Amino acid sequence: MTTAVLNEESALAALKNVKYPGFSRDIVSFGFVKDLSVGGGNVSFRLAMTSASPEVARQLKEECEAALSALPGVRAVTIRVEQVPAGSPQMAAAAQARPEVLKETRFAVAVASGKGGVGKSTVAANLALALRRTGYTVGLLDCDIYGPSQQMMMGIDEKPFVDENEKIVPIEKYGVRVMSIGFLMDVDTPVIWRGPMVFKAVEQFLGDVAWGRQDFLIIDLPPGTGDAQLTLTQKVHLAGAVIVTTPQDVALIDARKGLAMFQKVNVPVLGIIENMSYYECPKCGNRDEIFKHGGGKRTAELLKVPFLGEVPIDPRVALQGDAGKPIVVAEPDSPPTAAFLRLAEAVARAVGA
Repeated sequence: MTTAVLNEESALAALKNVKYPGFSRDIVSFGFVKDLSVGGGNVSFRLAMTSASPEVARQLKEECEAALSALPGVRAVTIRVEQVPAGSPQMAAAAQARPEVLKETRFAVAVASGKGGVGKSTVAANLALALRRTGYTVGLLDCDIYGPSQQMMMGIDEKPFVDENEKIVPIEKYGVRVMSIGFLMDVDTPVIWRGPMVFKAVEQFLGDVAWGRQDFLIIDLPPGTGDAQLTLTQKVHLAGAVIVTTPQDVALIDARKGLAMFQKVNVPVLGIIENMSYYECPKCGNRDEIFKHGGGKRTAELLKVPFLGEVPIDPRVALQGDAGKPIVVAEPDSPPTAAFLRLAEAVARAVGA
């Protein structure tokens, strides 16, 4: 029976079991472990983090100590925690060292949700179109790797091509440049990918697509807090994130998790959008709050982030999305379109456009 050797390799292997809270990625691949030293039964390193949360720092330190102390031959573990503020010179240097992507995009805005089924992709598509209608140049990136839907919502059947610079050219529809993994796959083929493949796909969408000069890139993220979100926050300077929820309590609980994730990685949260907020009868004008009402606004107040507005329930929103002609384009004078235009104005104000 062989005895495990205590060295830098075995120490790193142990630290790879320590995940950053809220993510599936470990602190070693994040690059948080610095100046690792192993000798005489002692293990020491710097834990250099970009989070400003003392609770996260304390949790990670405790988990690192437990993981290393479990190794045979470890007598002492010394960890120096360094929390680097988002606006510090160290962070600026890290950003400069990061590969430059989307350099001609003024504002990259992520549209996220804590859970599926809240209409996130519908909001992303109509928000992009509302910004275009307001006068901005806009791109729409479908990063929902496991459930891409923007090719259907935007009514796009053709495939993108590669230009002379070996960049993928996004497909323009309704004045918006669109890119989705759905363009590159058969509609009935499931995406069964592990984390590294997701990282690579998102990196290609960001760095290998000829987006050109544009005011906004609206990024439709998968629901939840996973690998695509993590890659995005690492590779792109986001102007901010928008959280989509519905009034039900279960959706609001998950919305808080999504909001907390962006705050942990120092991405500004522009605000919360309450989708499917209420139903207004087009004949009598009577208003019914089918899924409760006001939960999004209360959550925004509780978490001290802006409330960007409400989008009503309207069967035409789903019907037009399924037909490949989102409501902002199909029915420009409808109440849902007016709601999306207000949201576009709110998002533009929030980023200082």
